[in-house]
Amino acid sequence: MYWRIDHGQLTLPVKQDTEPVFFPGLPSLGLSDLPSFLAQPSSDSAYLAVIMENFGCLDKNDWVFCNSSEELESEAIFLYFIHRALCLTRLLTMLVKAMSGLWPLVMVGPMVPSAYLDQQINGDIAYGASLWELSSDQCLSWLETKPPKSVIYVSFGSMADITAKQAEEIACGLIASNIYFLLVAKDSINKLLIEFINSAEERGLVVPWCNQLEVLAHQVVACFVTHCGWNSTLEALSLGVPMVAMPQWSDQPTNAKFVEELWQVGVKAKKNKEGLVTRDELEMCIKEVTVGERSEEIVKNATLMEKACNRAVSIGGSSDKNINEFVGKLMRGDGKKA
Repeated sequence: MYWRIDHGQLTLPVKQDTEPVFFPGLPSLGLSDLPSFLAQPSSDSAYLAVIMENFGCLDKNDWVFCNSSEELESEAIFLYFIHRALCLTRLLTMLVKAMSGLWPLVMVGPMVPSAYLDQQINGDIAYGASLWELSSDQCLSWLETKPPKSVIYVSFGSMADITAKQAEEIACGLIASNIYFLLVAKDSINKLLIEFINSAEERGLVVPWCNQLEVLAHQVVACFVTHCGWNSTLEALSLGVPMVAMPQWSDQPTNAKFVEELWQVGVKAKKNKEGLVTRDELEMCIKEVTVGERSEEIVKNATLMEKACNRAVSIGGSSDKNINEFVGKLMRGDGKKA
């Protein structure tokens, strides 16, 4: 999408009334499915400017690395078209044409520590950097006391801005779900949430931060209520965890579209006229993913995604081959620019 803007094939803001937007190799996208920088470019103009600066020089590079994989994208397309009884070959052809020839794109993901995927690299248990000080002792001790697949994990990343009113709706929705939950909340709304959570006695735990990979990998976690940032989405896919999507901004609305419609590994919570996900909506989405009629299908699809992510980075997988080919070119001196 950004590349098309850079080449004058798409203008901002993207305008539409009832008609969806179509891009080669992608499903139809409503205005609410577009990245927020495209749907409302004036609200985040500084971020958009930085993105456009990067996309303007992609064709000058020998390699453009993408934190995804051929297996993951193929599985998404496969599920999407099987669900609609359409021609898989046709969309695969569209996707290849849409992505190739624009820049030297190389898929090398999912870039998740090896301990949570293929386990090829000893000691590779973390990304090596974090915006927050990670502390898992309290979380893991609490999780260890819960039955398998009985906990809802809730986190909106390091940059999401959740209002006090939305935080209240989230807290009430979690309590109403009558399921154990682990909620990550910034200090600014932590006190408010703790007051609500205290009424849930031992069913809820609120922490300012945690090691998300350790939590998602834990056997007691049943689903992930997430903002659908790409890193969080990849981690959930890599570990086979179903999702309830509550996108906020940037690429998150588009990621949520994939979670619900293409990968079919979760559901997207709908906002009301005030732009809030109500407590009733959140409760309904959690129950749909964990015990609803589609819950078994969602879990099955999440397992397929987990296997696809593991295949990509395992020996002989597409991302593994792409990385080895890149290293080989460097060793031979084939590349001129990085």
